[in-house]
Amino acid sequence: MRVLFMCTANSCRSILSEAMFNHLAPEGFEAVSAGSFPKGQVLPRSLTTLQQAGISIEGLSSKGNDVFESNPPDIVITVCDKAAGEACPVYFGPAVKSHWGLQDPSDVQGDEREVDAAFRGVLARIEQRCRAFLALPFERLSRDELKRELDSIGTL
Repeated sequence: MRVLFMCTANSCRSILSEAMFNHLAPEGFEAVSAGSFPKGQVLPRSLTTLQQAGISIEGLSSKGNDVFESNPPDIVITVCDKAAGEACPVYFGPAVKSHWGLQDPSDVQGDEREVDAAFRGVLARIEQRCRAFLALPFERLSRDELKRELDSIGTL
């Protein structure tokens, strides 16, 4: 199963989601990420946060959704925060789509400790959601049931 985490810039939340999902996922599951308006580079703080958590950063890069045209995902999860007024396009044909809004930790203003805490907090929330996702009984869920479960996970 191929999961696409989408965000606007593909430099923080979607990158953290891709890396955490792949860190936890069993064989047969793969996450990728993309941005509707990719920055072209991953935020250094995102990479540092992952490394401090013991998660590989190998192969992570900021990219647009066009790189997945020939290999579309099974599931598309947007992670942008609706409250920020960002555009979160959800498409990719027959893929199951869900929204797991996350506040952008790169918007946090404060000292080093406060910014670090924001990044670690978002990563912890992503981990909780990814664990819930991977615990789903996929073989028993219809498409509609899967969509409901994914939407429910987005409220965790």
